Amino acid sequence: MSSLRRTLLLWLLSLRDMLASAGPVAILAIGLLVAAYWWLDPQPPKRVTLATGPAGSAYAEFGQRYAEALAKNRITVDLITTQGSQANLQALRAGKADVAFVRGGSADTATDGEAGLASLGSLFYEPLWVFYRKDALAPPLPPAPPEPVVKSKAPAPKAAASEPVANAEPPALTTFTQLKGLRVNVDQPGSGVPSIMRRLLAANGLEDDEAVVRSQLAPEAAAEALQGGLIDVMVLVTAPESPVIGKLLHAPGIALMDVAQADAYTRRFPFLQSITLPRGVVDLTADVPAHDVSLLATTTSLLTREETHPALRQLFAQAAQGLHSDAGWFNRARDFPNTRTSELPVSPEGDRAINGTPPFWQRYLPFWASNLLERMWLVIGGLIVLLLPLSRVVPPLYTFRVRRRVFRWYARLRDIEAKLESGEGDRHKLLNELDELDRVANQIAIPLAHAEELYALRRNIDTVRQWALGKSSP
Repeated sequence: MSSLRRTLLLWLLSLRDMLASAGPVAILAIGLLVAAYWWLDPQPPKRVTLATGPAGSAYAEFGQRYAEALAKNRITVDLITTQGSQANLQALRAGKADVAFVRGGSADTATDGEAGLASLGSLFYEPLWVFYRKDALAPPLPPAPPEPVVKSKAPAPKAAASEPVANAEPPALTTFTQLKGLRVNVDQPGSGVPSIMRRLLAANGLEDDEAVVRSQLAPEAAAEALQGGLIDVMVLVTAPESPVIGKLLHAPGIALMDVAQADAYTRRFPFLQSITLPRGVVDLTADVPAHDVSLLATTTSLLTREETHPALRQLFAQAAQGLHSDAGWFNRARDFPNTRTSELPVSPEGDRAINGTPPFWQRYLPFWASNLLERMWLVIGGLIVLLLPLSRVVPPLYTFRVRRRVFRWYARLRDIEAKLESGEGDRHKLLNELDELDRVANQIAIPLAHAEELYALRRNIDTVRQWALGKSSP
């Protein structure tokens, strides 16, 4: 046998022995990993459904930004257009959406929390915008006095100084009690605004439907109706990014309600907060607004279902960090996202993304690898702990298999020796068997670390041969 062939054979035999020795442990480890992978399901689905809001709303705009952010990780976001926050919540409850924008005051904290709905963090303020036509609050002019009977040619008396001036500035809208008798649009049924306004009007003794004439037009249609004089007041709850807000803030003859009792409402309705629209923040050049305006606001949260894959929840929470952390009209930089104003329990993924520090490997690994490591690290650690004691069996098993390659021929050698000693067999034939056994032993390939066993076998074969020839004794 050539040296190269012998070396190759030795290498292949050693590899076979190693695989046979470590095989059971490797099969056990692979089986446990496959079972853990199936159980944990670490890789998320490639599609996720996000309930946004009406077309052209701030919700719809943010939905597009989330879709672009998750597309970088090859996740397709299917956007569902709805009537607003309340419809989004219903879509989550029915399982028609995986994630949704829901404003404060919409969810039932007890029922929805027990049903598995959780928050990925509060994203931004949504003020309660109450726009009104200035002339809707103008007091009616008193009836004209009757013409005096002229009996002489004396000049008519001058008007008294206390008579109202027709072009006086109308009063500003500062309390909800001033809405009595006005035509008020409270947004679409699924937006959640009708429910909020019902509670606010009831707190002001205006729960009677006849006290305030209400309509429920969509924001764009309501803005046109307000400017056209078809309604007196328009109420909507949306982020300042909504195009309707910018349009109405610059519209002539339209003013924004300055809520005089804002702090009082926040004490009575925990989901509301008092915020201020600073002077000039909308337009510094035109000084819009011309003074600080006190508003009521809710906070919009990104809600998700318990069944939504954890990796998708993590991606949405991380995307929220990039989309909502800038300064805005009502907040400073990094005020949002936060977990302070969430009504529902915050999911672990949202809490870690907002308040924690992301694992260092997320900065170096692609999403799929980082997610796999994050979901499986506990299983991998457990496997290492389990396999360390099992791995101690591999070296003795390997040694046994290598030595068995030599030791199995001792049974044949002992059988030949027994026949020679008892004289049962043909001596010449038995000597030929010894020669054949020596030839076989000479071809056995074993690692150098175990060569001593092979040479011991050959010495023992030669000892038996010498004894059989009468030159030595056993």
